[in-house]
Amino acid sequence: MQGVLTPKGQATRARIVEGAAEVVRELGVGMATLDDIRARTGTSKSQLFHYFPGGKDALLLAVAQYEAGRVLEDQQPHLGRLDSWEAWHAWRDAVVERYELQGDFCPLGALYQHIGRSTPGAQAIVTELMREWQESLAAGIRAMQRNGHLPLSLNVDEAAAALLAGIQGGVSIMLSTGQSTHLRAALDWWIARLHAASGVAR
Repeated sequence: MQGVLTPKGQATRARIVEGAAEVVRELGVGMATLDDIRARTGTSKSQLFHYFPGGKDALLLAVAQYEAGRVLEDQQPHLGRLDSWEAWHAWRDAVVERYELQGDFCPLGALYQHIGRSTPGAQAIVTELMREWQESLAAGIRAMQRNGHLPLSLNVDEAAAALLAGIQGGVSIMLSTGQSTHLRAALDWWIARLHAASGVAR
């Protein structure tokens, strides 16, 4: 569908997805109805099904894709330029702020739980998000190596994977407790460990 849409059609589809994302955030994925989404976006039933022939599940899958994109967008521009210790600390602050603002409700997680078992595309969205996120962290570590801030012997992919796992663990605990303590600790510990690998005192 997206491949044959006109620019106007693409804009309309994006507006529906963004409006649906707002409704899901406000009401929860289980309570949000197509009528709620139509009211928010000012679209007719026929228009909604024109862009999402698969109905609510197809729309929610598009919302999941949108929310996955927001996870990375909210970390920019810091995530894309992790080439100094100052940049790493700025990124750390952006991650903490993002999840503290999000609070104890994760739209992407809720969407995945709701449609993941019945919609193969949902798992692919989360898998791709984690791949892109880890690759961005790895790119940052390699930039630090090129700039002489980290040793070339450091296992980049392992370090990036462990850092991402720490973030996800901290976010998971935050969703359960409402506290960002563990997320902050995971980020601070891993950045400190990277800094220690450089052999330069902070």
